Amino acid sequence: MQDNSKLSVLVIDPSPGMRGSFQNMLNLLNISKIEYAVSAGTAVRAVMKKQFDIVLCEYDLGSGQEDGQDGQQLLEDLRHHRLIGMLTIFIMITSEGVYSKVVSAAELTPTDYILKPFTVDMLSGRIARALERRAAFVPTYLQIGQGDLRAAIRSCADASARGTRYAVDFMRLRAELHLNLGEVQQAEELYRAILQSKSIGWAELGLARALAGQERLDEAVEMLNALISSNPRFMAAYDLLAQCHEQAGRNGDAKRVLEEAVAVSPHMVRRLRHLGHVALDSGDVAAAEKSYKQVVARSRYSEFRDPEDHVNLARTLLRKGDQPAAAAVVRDIEKSMRGNPKAEACMAVSSAMIHDAAGEQEAAEAALNAAVEAVRAAPGLSAQLKLGLARSCLAHQLDNQATQVMLDALADPDSGVTVGQATGVFVKAGRPDLADTMGSKMKRQVATLMNVATEKSAMGDLKGAVHTLSEALRMAPGNLPVMLALSKAILRQVDELGWDHPLAELCSQQLSNIRQLDPSHAQLAELTDAFHSAKRRYGISG
Repeated sequence: MQDNSKLSVLVIDPSPGMRGSFQNMLNLLNISKIEYAVSAGTAVRAVMKKQFDIVLCEYDLGSGQEDGQDGQQLLEDLRHHRLIGMLTIFIMITSEGVYSKVVSAAELTPTDYILKPFTVDMLSGRIARALERRAAFVPTYLQIGQGDLRAAIRSCADASARGTRYAVDFMRLRAELHLNLGEVQQAEELYRAILQSKSIGWAELGLARALAGQERLDEAVEMLNALISSNPRFMAAYDLLAQCHEQAGRNGDAKRVLEEAVAVSPHMVRRLRHLGHVALDSGDVAAAEKSYKQVVARSRYSEFRDPEDHVNLARTLLRKGDQPAAAAVVRDIEKSMRGNPKAEACMAVSSAMIHDAAGEQEAAEAALNAAVEAVRAAPGLSAQLKLGLARSCLAHQLDNQATQVMLDALADPDSGVTVGQATGVFVKAGRPDLADTMGSKMKRQVATLMNVATEKSAMGDLKGAVHTLSEALRMAPGNLPVMLALSKAILRQVDELGWDHPLAELCSQQLSNIRQLDPSHAQLAELTDAFHSAKRRYGISG
């Protein structure tokens, strides 16, 4: 008999009667740690505060809710923002009619479904089945949590080879891990093996993702079109198809696909935001305005509200020539997002655009200077905003400010800005001289970082040394001295502080890169021997 007394459950249902029924049923199953949410928004706030063993979610959360989301969209948001982990059991409650539409149309599937009406025995059976499945995957999930994706892949392969009842699920997870590691050919092989026995939507989508990762875009597009044709509600297929069209330079086709997706499922903010970007890039200002206005409106009560959406809307309105409406957008940021660390930067960037559109050079430059300072202090701003700010600075001959924005972005491991993108900003602006200047400053910063790492290592701050050298590598990818120094620092940390799977993977990547650059380097054999010796010492296989 399963002991349920320690299980914590979140029930998400807008109906008071159903919440009461769930409480009675769960109490009969010896589950008393129960909390409730009445909408997607209240559910998000609940899981931000604590983790639950089980989430029981009604699919139809009600069209009258402020965000308009259904249970599937909520699940996708929770996974996307990493608010629920792999160990959390998510069970969707739905009617038979809805189930037949959604069960084959989701890439991110719940742990299980329960069809209404149901009894306490049915609920008990689903929970028991979900707990059994979780127990089978716990060792693999723990390896993933520790960052040891190689061990997790081996664990999945072993489980599939044993022919367990979850063999296909383990194959799916293994394919996803290969995709995460950029090993798209291995993922392709696994998805094709799954599809040999049965046509499964998520496997077809995974195969298309693997093909796109190999830049076999025409094959991916053909597969995705067929997938959408057979299942018009497979929303993730639309998203990937749009990305493939963008990657191929077909923004018009990408916009068309996203418009079709929004017509089918109008409430997903990330998709609306993507449509706005694509529409603006393709010159369809009206479509961009419509999308960004929907994003701002739908996000107003969301925990994931982002002031950059206001920047995008203001930019679109200025492209349209509507300066008063753009100014109103900036006032809305100030009024409704006071205290948001990103809001000040977004206000300054938007104000600079408005002054620029009005021909107010002095005011625009003052706003750009304020934006540069605000961006330095605000975490989590997108690469798009930072690259755009640098371009605006260059347009106003604020060369030093543009260079500083790009240097700060390259020093931030979470910025998403690459060296190629940063250099491209200057080259496209006709200022290759500034690209050279930035390159010289980066070399000096890298040299300084390497000296700082040496000092930290000498003082015994081994983790600090590795972190500093990782920053140097980000600013100078492919720099042989940096890769050598980082490999040495990682090996010393592993030797003195214990095995660290993500760092070991990083060290392995550096050794491989060094081997490609200089296979006869004097230190390569010694570092490779030290790496394998550390693996043997800690009993790491593979």
